[in-house]
Amino acid sequence: MSAPDADATATTTTAETGGISSKGLSAGTVGLIGAVVIGISCIAPAYTFTAAIGPTVGAVGVQVPAIILVGFIPMLLVAFGYRELNNRMPDSGTSFTWAARAFGPWIGWMAGWGLIAATVIVLSNLAGIAVDFLFLLVSQLTGNAGIADLASVIWINIAVCLLFVLGATVVSYRDMQTTQKLQYFLVSFQVVVLLLFAIVAIVQVNNGNAFDATPFDWSWFNPFEVSSFSAFAAGLSLSIFIFWGWDVTLTMNEETKDPEKTPGRAATITVITIVALYLLLAVSMIMFAGIGDGEYGLGNPDIQDNAFFALAGPILGPLAALVSLAVLTSSASSLQSTFVGPARTLLAMGHYGALPERFAKVSPKYFTPGFATIVSAVVAAGFYAIMRVVSTNVLSDTILTLGIMICFYYGLTAFACVWYFRHQWFDSVRNVFFTFLFPLVGGVILGVLFVTTLIDSMNPEYGSGSEIGGVGLVFILGVTIIVVGIGIMIWQSMKRPAFFRGQTLSVDAPESLRRSSRARRR
Repeated sequence: MSAPDADATATTTTAETGGISSKGLSAGTVGLIGAVVIGISCIAPAYTFTAAIGPTVGAVGVQVPAIILVGFIPMLLVAFGYRELNNRMPDSGTSFTWAARAFGPWIGWMAGWGLIAATVIVLSNLAGIAVDFLFLLVSQLTGNAGIADLASVIWINIAVCLLFVLGATVVSYRDMQTTQKLQYFLVSFQVVVLLLFAIVAIVQVNNGNAFDATPFDWSWFNPFEVSSFSAFAAGLSLSIFIFWGWDVTLTMNEETKDPEKTPGRAATITVITIVALYLLLAVSMIMFAGIGDGEYGLGNPDIQDNAFFALAGPILGPLAALVSLAVLTSSASSLQSTFVGPARTLLAMGHYGALPERFAKVSPKYFTPGFATIVSAVVAAGFYAIMRVVSTNVLSDTILTLGIMICFYYGLTAFACVWYFRHQWFDSVRNVFFTFLFPLVGGVILGVLFVTTLIDSMNPEYGSGSEIGGVGLVFILGVTIIVVGIGIMIWQSMKRPAFFRGQTLSVDAPESLRRSSRARRR
């Protein structure tokens, strides 16, 4: 029997007993550094920060560093929960698998749906920003300002977007080694440019060349100086958006070396690296441009969608095109690496019988979830095309909708950690913090933010101002995605009852957890 056939037999046998099982992915191909690089790529710091810094300043003013830190807290707390779950159950289904093992198939299915929906939203968003910066870069290099306006022509925008999605799909379809090699270069380039941008901005301030020099103040790190809770919640939602993507390191857990430890370590290193980079960028940009609504002020609504592009010239002068190239490579590389998450979640859902068997197919040549990758690409491209026509500001509305979905499935996963390890909370001081307190606090924060954002987004003025029937488009998108997920889940429960009866992926029995806990204490 060949190795793939052996894997298939083991997979079938284990899946039928309701346990975790292998899916035929290429094991041991991603190391710690590779996982961190792919994690940073998926977060796409150059893209996310230029898209979020303006709206965040609009919500909380100079308290951006404080909001970044506060947004970092639930991400870090949830990351600890993810690490504990991965240590116990390394599985490419991550949130789907873990929530199913903790709460049962129905909640597990919705956790998987939340992850897939979030990544499809951001895939469309990444493709859109890549299109904008492609034309901006060409405009800068040629000196022809009219070229940048081509991005606003809907049919051109959508056509180029589809080309970006196609290119990312081709790379993602291939083996993880191809993904790693591409990401090493792209991630290194964007991080170097961002560091250069921040350092030169601070030097410009010290030399008296800033647009609106704002002296650094430690009060910027005080979240209690935010004007209102609504402003705090809006800023926090945007802050969480800029951290999203680190969990891709865990969806690769069946392909990493030392799968019980490497993915969790990679997630923690990724989050800490990103928060340090964001704080440096936020401080340098506020010091240079201020938060006013002048030409280059971060409070100017005309530049809030693309603050890096607006400030690149004043800060870097003749090297300004590097910033556009960095954001372009950031969005393009993240577009490719982000395919890793939904494809492997869909693979796991197909493997355990929560979706059609086609989703469980692994490419015999590349050992990647080929069918699931193609489906993710088609849905993301279709979502972007629809949003580009419906929304007056597709990037703003999809970012805010993404925030809702992040809170939804991250929160479910955090609570899954708390409940799954409930018989081991007090086995040690470490367990009290990492399996109970940290994920619980992170889950509660995300749950409160989820409800608050849903309520606020009902207002037509929330986001871009797009609305349907007097209700904000962001609220309609968020609720529609969840309702559609519930509908598909009910349909799948009738078509594939075995999963929903717990026959292919069962809840871990309390007694087995107690035995495991007693064995570790011995």
